[in-house]
Amino acid sequence: MNFPDNDKTFDTNTDSKMRLQVFLAHSGLASRRASEKIIASGRVTVNGRVVTEMGEKVSVNDDICLDGEKITLEQKKRYVLLNKPEGYVCSLSDEKGREVAADLLKERYSERLYNIGRLDMYSQGLIIFTNDGDFAATLSHPSAELEKEYIVEATSPLPRYLCDDFMHGVRVDGVFYKCKSAVEINPRKMKVILLEGKNREIRTVFASQNVRIRRLTRVRIGNVKMENLQSGKFRDLTMREVSGLLALCKNTGKTVY
Repeated sequence: MNFPDNDKTFDTNTDSKMRLQVFLAHSGLASRRASEKIIASGRVTVNGRVVTEMGEKVSVNDDICLDGEKITLEQKKRYVLLNKPEGYVCSLSDEKGREVAADLLKERYSERLYNIGRLDMYSQGLIIFTNDGDFAATLSHPSAELEKEYIVEATSPLPRYLCDDFMHGVRVDGVFYKCKSAVEINPRKMKVILLEGKNREIRTVFASQNVRIRRLTRVRIGNVKMENLQSGKFRDLTMREVSGLLALCKNTGKTVY
């Protein structure tokens, strides 16, 4: 697998052809897998013609639109780390009018950036944004097994065996939840490391034990740590961090899209 480069540019040779879903991913629209779903839904046109098949080949000379809006290749790949505050949703837009995490980046970045994975509205901490569909697909693929570390603060003392139960596995409403590691920091605080990270996993497990969470913070993604990044602030990932994230993924070198 080739590691990304912040200064990497795409081949804009007008004769060069690529699959439509690859074009969409390289436009910063979404990951390649998500782009396939967008195409299948009939929202994409090529030179005025609706395309729903994955085999379509396009070039930069073609007129490619999503929902009637022209899509172009983005020349620079971005990898951005945000310390998301509580109260922000991880979505490109929100029909309920809530604050969107991606909006915190708009003053600095002109590219269309989307988040890899999610943090729920009431959680805070690290989340990565990119316009590199291949990078996003690799990190978010279930086989990647990329560690995410959280600090969980409860409103009351933690049950005695909660750490052990979470590491051995807890079944809630027919869904099995298991963390890689859980360590009690003090009677009301725990460090949890997840690999897969099902939707609201930590909150669901804690709720099943009648434990109310006061604060949930993601402090690490793979080799990338929060360090001195303040809430609501962001920075570019270094190339060492980007390469390190890819190297940590179990599927490095495999085709995952």
